[in-house]
Amino acid sequence: MHQKHQHLKGQRKVSKRKFKKVPKTKKGVPKKYVAGAKNPKAREKEIKRTAKLYREGKLTPAMMDRISKKRSKS
Repeated sequence: MHQKHQHLKGQRKVSKRKFKKVPKTKKGVPKKYVAGAKNPKAREKEIKRTAKLYREGKLTPAMMDRISKKRSKS
């Protein structure tokens, strides 16, 4: 049994973190992430692609570096 899930007497249950709802684009990317982009659809597509690769565990350190460099440049 994981230590996180052990309920000891007198221990408070930690509540789940809550986040404010933010306005999103049709594809579900927060509008602030694509605001100010020269090509908002391309930015949105890149964010979705990166998120998918991350979820699948296929994002390599080299890819992460390339993405961060591209994001900081634009």
